[in-house]
Amino acid sequence: MTRRILALMALLCGLVAFSTADEGMWLFNKAPKDQIKKDHNFTVTDPWLDHLRLGSVRFNNGGSGSFVSEDGLAFTNHHVGRVCLQQLSTDKKDYIKDGFYARTQADEGKCPDLELNVLMEIQDVTADVQNAAAPGATDAEAAQAQRQKMSAIEKDCSEKSGLRCDIVTLYAGGMYNLYKYKKYTDVRVVFAPEAQMAFFGGDRDNFEYPRYDLDITYFRVYENDKPVHLANFLKWSPKGTKAGDLVFVSGHPGGTERLLTMAELNYLKDVQTSYVIELLTRRDKMLHDFSAQSAENARIAGDDIFGVENSLKAYKGRRGGLDDKELMGKKAAAEQQLRAAVNADPKLKAAYGPAWDEVARAVELRKQIFLPFTFVERAGGFNASLAMFARTLVRATAEKEKANPDRLREFTQARLPSLEQQLFSSAPIYRNLDVATLTDSLSLMKEKLGADDPSVQRALNGKSPAEAAKAYIDGSKLDDPALRKQLYEGGTAAINASTDPLIALMRDIDPRARQLRKQYDDKVAAVLTLNSTKIAKARFAVLGANSYPDATFTLRLSYGTIKGYDEGKQHIVPYTNIGGAFTHAAENGNKGDFELPKSWEAAKSTLDLKTPLNFVHTSDIIGGNSGSPTVDKNGEVVGIIFDGNIESLPWDFAYDDRVGRAVSVDSRAILETIRKVYHADPLAEELVNGHQAKPATK
Repeated sequence: MTRRILALMALLCGLVAFSTADEGMWLFNKAPKDQIKKDHNFTVTDPWLDHLRLGSVRFNNGGSGSFVSEDGLAFTNHHVGRVCLQQLSTDKKDYIKDGFYARTQADEGKCPDLELNVLMEIQDVTADVQNAAAPGATDAEAAQAQRQKMSAIEKDCSEKSGLRCDIVTLYAGGMYNLYKYKKYTDVRVVFAPEAQMAFFGGDRDNFEYPRYDLDITYFRVYENDKPVHLANFLKWSPKGTKAGDLVFVSGHPGGTERLLTMAELNYLKDVQTSYVIELLTRRDKMLHDFSAQSAENARIAGDDIFGVENSLKAYKGRRGGLDDKELMGKKAAAEQQLRAAVNADPKLKAAYGPAWDEVARAVELRKQIFLPFTFVERAGGFNASLAMFARTLVRATAEKEKANPDRLREFTQARLPSLEQQLFSSAPIYRNLDVATLTDSLSLMKEKLGADDPSVQRALNGKSPAEAAKAYIDGSKLDDPALRKQLYEGGTAAINASTDPLIALMRDIDPRARQLRKQYDDKVAAVLTLNSTKIAKARFAVLGANSYPDATFTLRLSYGTIKGYDEGKQHIVPYTNIGGAFTHAAENGNKGDFELPKSWEAAKSTLDLKTPLNFVHTSDIIGGNSGSPTVDKNGEVVGIIFDGNIESLPWDFAYDDRVGRAVSVDSRAILETIRKVYHADPLAEELVNGHQAKPATK
C-alpha cells in the first residue's frame, strides 16, 4: 500500500473516531468482547450473551422489553404499554389515567393486537442475497432479484422452523442476516402505574434530566391459554448499582443514520425532517382541538397526543444534530477522506468510486417524488384507522394472488401472520377521531399536492376535506373485524364487489400508488441499496469490518458507565431518588404535569425517600430502545431504559457522551413503589424470586 493511502487512512480513522469507547449498538453475533475487556476489564462470554438475548423481547408497536420471571412475566415502559391500556379502557374506566393491577391471573387484560418477539437464532445469508442477481442486471433488476431471494429464504425458514423469519439488511447492504424469532401473540397486561407517574413532569421534562418517572408496565405472555414457562429470563437485582458501574442495554433501537452519505443527510435536513416537524406540529394542534370538545375526546386522543408530542420533540432534536455545523463538518470530512482513500487505490476506485455520485443522483429523484410518494403510496393523506384497514385489504388481497417472490415485501408469506393479527384486531375504533384525523390529512394533502392533483380530486370528489372525511367514515363498516376478515378471505373478487366508500377510494387510488412505488423501488431504493452496499464494502476495505451497523429495530447490545455530566457550570449527578419526586412536585406547585398521584401522597410516610428512582449512563441508545432492560455484569436487571436526555437526540447521526446520556428507571425504586405505593406484593415477590408463588398444598 502506498504511503499516500496509508496517510489518508490514518486521517480517516482519526475523523471517524471522535466518540468515546462506549459507542455502539452492537450485533449480538459481533459483540465487541475485546473492547469491553480492554476498557472495563469484564469478559463477555457467549453463554452470557445467549442468556441476555433470549431474555430480551421486542414489542411490535415499537418498543423493547424483557422477561423477568420463568412464568412469562415481561416488562417494558408505560409509554410502550399504553397502547394496550388505551385499547382496554372505556369511558367508564381509564387505565392510562388510573393505572392497572391484576391481582389474579383471571384479572389480567388481554391485549388485542400486541406481538412479542424473542430472537432465537441469527444466520448469515449475505452471499445468498448479494449474489441473487444475474451478471449484467440493471440496478432495478438486481434489487428485484434480491427482494425475491429474501422472500424465498424467509418463506422456507418459516415453514421449516415455525418461527417468524425476517432478513435484516445491515451495513446498508454490506451484510444480510436471517433473524429467527419466537412469536407470542397472547399478551396480557398485569400492572401499570398511573400515567401521571409514568410521565411525571409531562412534555416539559421529556428528554430532560434530572427525571422522576416510574415509566413501567408489566405483561404476562401465554400459550394455549396458560402462562409460558421460560428457561431464560433476566433475574431482578434488588441491590441495584452505584456510580461508576458498568451496565449493558439489550434492546431494539429503531433506526440511526450514522452511515449515510452527506447527500442523504442533506435530504433528511432539507426535506424529510422539515416536513415531519411541520406535520407533527399541525397534528398536535388538531388533536388538542379535538380533545377540548369533551372529556371522552380527551381520553381517546390522549395516546395520540403523547406519541405526537414525544416524536415532535425527538425530531427537533434530530434537526439540531443536522444543523450542527461541527458535527456535520466532521461527517463531511470523513466522507471526503474515505472517497480519497478509495480513489487512491485503482482496484477500489474501479469497484466503488462512482457509488457516492450514484447515491446523490438517486437522492435528487427522491426529493422530486417525496410529496406524492408520501401522500399517495405511503398513505399520508389518509390518516385514519378505517382508511388504513381499507388500504391493507386492497393491497393484501391483490398481493396474495401473486407468487410469493413477486409480492411486495410487506405481504410475503412469512409476514402475513403478523399482518393478519393487526387486521383482525378487536381494538376499538373511534369514528369521531377518525373523522378529525382524516380531515386534517386530506387538507394537508390538498395543500401540498394541489387541488388539481388526480389523487386529491378522487379523494375529495368535489367536497371539502371535512365533508369528504365525514362521508368516508360514516359510510364505512370496516370497524367490524368480522367484515374485514370476510373481505380478506374473499380476495380481489370481494374487494371489487365492495361498496364500502373507503374500499372504493383505495381501490381507485391504488394504480397511481403502485406506479409511485415502482418508480421509488426501481429508481431510488434500488440505486441506494446497491450503491450503499458498495460504500459499505469500501468502508470495510479501508477501515476493516470491526464496526457496528446502523440500527434497524433489531436486537442490539450497548454498554456504558453510570456517571453524571456537566451542564454549563452545573454538575448533574447520576441518580435521582424517590424523595426528589416529592420535592420536584412541590417546586412546581404540585399541579398539572407535576401533581403526584394520590397513591404516592398517601404512601409518602412509608417510603424510603432515599431509594434511587432514575439514573443516567453512557450506553448508546435511540428511539426503539424504550423498555430495554439495563443489566449489570451478572446479567441481572438493575433498571429499564425509558429516555435519553436532550443532548442524546443527535445520536441518530453520531454518538457523543460528553453530555449525552441514556436514562433508566432504577430496579430498587420499582420494588419499593410496587410494594408500598401500589400494594402489589405478589408482583414484587415474583420479581425477587423469579417465579409466581406456588399454590399452598393441603
